Amino acid sequence: MEPITDIHQKALSINLDKGQYGTIAEIGAGQETARWFFRVGGAAGTIAKAISAYDMQFSDSIYGESPRYVSRDRLNSMLDLEYRLIIERLGRKKGNESTFFSFANTVASRSFSRDVDGQGWMGVKFQSSPCSEPSQIDLHVHLQGKKSIQDQETLGILGVNLIYAALHFHADPQYLLKSLMDDLSFELLEVDMIDFSGPAFEKVDNRLMALRLVELGMTPGAMFNSKGEIVLPDDVLYKKAVLIERSRFNPPTLLNIDMLDCAQKMFLDDHEVSTDELMVISEMTVHNLKDGADVDVENFLQRADILCALGKNVLISNMGEYYKLADYLFRCTKRPMAIALGIPTLKDIFCEKYYENLSGGILEAFGRLFKYELKLYVSPCCDENDINKFITTDDFSPEENLKHLYHYLVDNGFIVPLNTINKDYLCIHSHNVLDEIKSGRSGWEDKVPDKVKEVIKNKKLYNVNL
Repeated sequence: MEPITDIHQKALSINLDKGQYGTIAEIGAGQETARWFFRVGGAAGTIAKAISAYDMQFSDSIYGESPRYVSRDRLNSMLDLEYRLIIERLGRKKGNESTFFSFANTVASRSFSRDVDGQGWMGVKFQSSPCSEPSQIDLHVHLQGKKSIQDQETLGILGVNLIYAALHFHADPQYLLKSLMDDLSFELLEVDMIDFSGPAFEKVDNRLMALRLVELGMTPGAMFNSKGEIVLPDDVLYKKAVLIERSRFNPPTLLNIDMLDCAQKMFLDDHEVSTDELMVISEMTVHNLKDGADVDVENFLQRADILCALGKNVLISNMGEYYKLADYLFRCTKRPMAIALGIPTLKDIFCEKYYENLSGGILEAFGRLFKYELKLYVSPCCDENDINKFITTDDFSPEENLKHLYHYLVDNGFIVPLNTINKDYLCIHSHNVLDEIKSGRSGWEDKVPDKVKEVIKNKKLYNVNL
């Protein structure tokens, strides 16, 4: 039997299923999810209560005070209270034959007073079988409709998709994730964070779900912190200065770590920010995670384990071009930023073929890349023909027609040499280290930080016996 993908059929099938019963609580953007269940008919069989508390004082009196009404804290207070109430009031009567759920959202749609996109939180707390402990899915949505009515319609469909997916697809989280976009367009929304918890998702690694969000095109970037916890980029980058290093980290080498450490020291010297105001991020693109056409999931989780052990915050993205990465970061914060990279990457940045899709070509790309206070901290590299010779920003030479542009960026401090890096590390490359590990050759241990060596050996990563 083919899975239901039509929004009308999903809402109606839930209404006609006597084994499911729940409440819907919505703040902001209208009663859009509840409206679908009432519109298709038979809602009395599914919906115990639908509530909207728009006024802040009413909302506080029901769910408790919150410093931010569109927040994950408010979402969880809504889910917890509504779920507790339905269990208390209907558990004895219906508990043996029904599974209960509570759905909630708190969303700010496109504002009439400010030309900004809508955004907010949505979640469902549910039983996967009668009398079982609840599981939960929280997600954050970035709405991109040009009119408020578009955001409201998108929100209602996404809410029905989430409820249906939780009740029917919790055993297959990856399909669940994909089904959230049924009857929706990527042009209308991004789902930039999702977090699974509870007994139905005991085997789910949320870091992998973050990767799947990016793979499916539901968001250009997803993050997890050093504890492996999924975080919302908008929240963790809000009013933060940002330093980012893009690499394969397969595995992280002494060069990776030293480059980031030297860049961090330079950043703090260059800007009037404290360590607490700076967010340091290790970024991996989906392209760098692929083994052929598909992402190597086991290898991704190995890299994630190592980066978490190193205390790194990790961004997964599908933004190959650096100007796209800059656009993404500028959406989250307007504080100073820097990207740590090497000469080979700088060479790619100055390759005009990557900007053929832009009407303004490389000039448009650089205008977007350096739109705010962003700098490139560029490490030297070893000469391919002589490992004892190093190529620095002084030696780098782009195509003839771009030389004046390059010198302009250097002279005005947009491109900054990172010459404090340990020169002994410059010829360490992760792909060579990985080959040494997999082949059982010695010597790789001296090319990675002690913590990386410890994690690889203790967890027997990369399918080798050490």
